[in-house]
Amino acid sequence: MTRTGFAQMEEELKRLKSVERPAVINALEEARAHGDLSENAEYHAAKERQAYIESRVAELESKLSRAQVIDTSELKGKTVKFGATVTVVDEDIEEKLRFQIVGEDEADIKQHRLSVQSPLARALIGKEVGDEVEVVTPGGGKFYELVKVQYK
Repeated sequence: MTRTGFAQMEEELKRLKSVERPAVINALEEARAHGDLSENAEYHAAKERQAYIESRVAELESKLSRAQVIDTSELKGKTVKFGATVTVVDEDIEEKLRFQIVGEDEADIKQHRLSVQSPLARALIGKEVGDEVEVVTPGGGKFYELVKVQYK
């Protein structure tokens, strides 16, 4: 994953441990004070939230401990690799698209961050400026031309 993705995961883990976990413990204590737990909706909701938080903490700790962090600013070259920011032209509609190829956990198409596991990213890996790739979609093949590769 990229340094940015790693930092975002660390921040989420910190927030879960220092803010969310104490808040759910307080909610559980408050719900217990209301008496009968078998029919206490607040208690059951807090328990579900606690289970989610603990599960997410374990997941993030596992991913962070196994992460291979890549500093994309140190990457160079003319071919597309993990971490590259690429500009392609959708040849069907002549529209330019720009995105960075990132790890699966940090992908967010709204922020122009495309998972390395996506069909388009897999098709672009190893290609150079000027190359054309075809990506199979449910609606048929789509063609893209690679017009720019940069590493930041």
